[in-house]
Amino acid sequence: MLKDDLYFFNQGQLYDAYRIFGAHLKKDKKGTILGTEFTVWAPHAKEVSVLGEFNGFQAWVHNLSKVDDVGIWSLFIDSAKEWHQYKYEIKTWDGRTLYKVDPYGYFSAERPEQMSKIYDLDGYYWNDGEYMNHRNNEAPYDHQMSIYECHLGTWMTKPDGSYHKYNEVVDLLIPYLLDNGFTHLELMPVIEHPLDQSWGYQGVGYYSATARYGVPKDFMYLVDRCHQHGIKVILDWVPGHINRDEHGLYMFDGEPLYEYSEEWKRENVVWGTANLDLGRGEVQSFLISNALFWMKYFHVDGFRIDAVSNIIYFLGDSRNGENHGALTFLRNLSTQIFQEFPNALLIAEDSTAYPKVTHPVDQGGLGFNYKWNMGWMNDTLEYFEKDPIYRKYHHNNITFGLSYAFSENYVLPLSHDEVVHGKKSLVNKMPGDYWQKFANYRVLMGMFFTHPGKTLLFMGGEFAQMHEWKDYEELDWHLLQYPLHRAAQRFVHDMNRVVKYHKPLYELDHQPMGFAWIDASNSDQSIFSFVRYAKDSNDFVCVIINMTPLVHHNFRIGVPQAGSFAEVINSDKDIYGGSNIYNGDTMFTEDIPMHGFEQSLQMVVAPLSVTILKREE
Repeated sequence: MLKDDLYFFNQGQLYDAYRIFGAHLKKDKKGTILGTEFTVWAPHAKEVSVLGEFNGFQAWVHNLSKVDDVGIWSLFIDSAKEWHQYKYEIKTWDGRTLYKVDPYGYFSAERPEQMSKIYDLDGYYWNDGEYMNHRNNEAPYDHQMSIYECHLGTWMTKPDGSYHKYNEVVDLLIPYLLDNGFTHLELMPVIEHPLDQSWGYQGVGYYSATARYGVPKDFMYLVDRCHQHGIKVILDWVPGHINRDEHGLYMFDGEPLYEYSEEWKRENVVWGTANLDLGRGEVQSFLISNALFWMKYFHVDGFRIDAVSNIIYFLGDSRNGENHGALTFLRNLSTQIFQEFPNALLIAEDSTAYPKVTHPVDQGGLGFNYKWNMGWMNDTLEYFEKDPIYRKYHHNNITFGLSYAFSENYVLPLSHDEVVHGKKSLVNKMPGDYWQKFANYRVLMGMFFTHPGKTLLFMGGEFAQMHEWKDYEELDWHLLQYPLHRAAQRFVHDMNRVVKYHKPLYELDHQPMGFAWIDASNSDQSIFSFVRYAKDSNDFVCVIINMTPLVHHNFRIGVPQAGSFAEVINSDKDIYGGSNIYNGDTMFTEDIPMHGFEQSLQMVVAPLSVTILKREE
């Protein structure tokens, strides 16, 4: 290890730490494997050994040498070859013996084994060159972004209930995404984790694509195939906290190393995890290198950062004060990612009101380019759970979000967190009988796709799954034999295409000139109406949302320009499971001023419906 590398590692500025740490196969000029070099950071250890298939799992055979004063240990073993399992034995100064997987290990033995595996990441032949060239020249903001959040293990299983491998699911998942109009695939964590029910959020192998779905090159193939079809891939990434399993990063060399030394900062009792010390240089080097590792080796397009509130504030509580070391980490992370990948996606799952999360670092921001709009999600779902008769008293739940909708670059999340732990599925949150539940669901979907901001929908939401997400079995695909569920899926399918082919619904998502209320104050009828504009202000659509089961004939609204208007889509059509009340004929404006416009038109507003109107050329 060069002195410069050591210095930058300690300072949190070694952004390819995986080049040094971990198990690296050494080859001669012909590519013949000569053996493996193991390097690990364990400054508090008394002794470090590696045991594996190459030495009969006898730790005394291969003791690592301490190569510097800050606790980096290394050893070359000529008998250690690809696919061999291994782990470190660490002896502490107080007499304990610990067995740990490799923090920088490229692959892992499949659960319940607690081993790393030697693996050669080189040699995959990528076929996404055209996509990558285009990606590097395309900023994300003024394009459609319809994200499908997916848990690979339970999206669809094999007939025997086992998981599809990365390279098997591609022929099922990619056609499904394309058919339903989703542009981005967000994968819940695929780093190695011991417990299926942790969903990947409590990992032990940050550099290891989980073995439960196959080998790392299989995951490369999944990303490659997505890119060949124009689908961007986002990884759910958890830099804030780790699990406390004995074989993981927790107390790696017998004392706090990756985590805080102070117990109150470290122990996240609510989640049963330990918070990483994000202000420590070596931890920053570990994590920033990890993010760049996934982008360089696996071509992922970006990350959704989990639990950012727990990073901004100690234990996620503003009363504990800002975590300045962690804030520095976030700024360094975003700076390095965008320096190497200018059009990457860096999305914060943040429930705080901390300012400038999606502003550039040089403008005083944290450097994310997107943030989940948790306020919109909470207010909207709370509103939709109300009986329509009471919604007029909660009108502000819908209008309030527009007062801050352009303060950050927002993603509207209807994520897995909203359909678990007794919260009910999206359609089951809705009041009323079976028909009204589905009508309310379509209204939610219509508002979701027409509201300023990009969209994220958790799997199963697109066909109105009735049960909450079950993290131990596949989605309820059998529901698609029932007409209302097929109709629900068709509505999401069609809304994705309406957005795709109408610039007003995506081009100015983050700019106030892209949105204007027609009528935000009609609380008595619980009807909301607004205009979405494209960059060309003559290109616009009008959206009318009826939140009650009442029909309104001869309903008059003001519109920005005179002329003829036609329906683009109406959620009450029978093909979507509705009562088939819609505006079939062209509507012509009249010179009757209304809602601040010089002209208006009359229309029928269907019960519990979303209607989009467009001016005809």
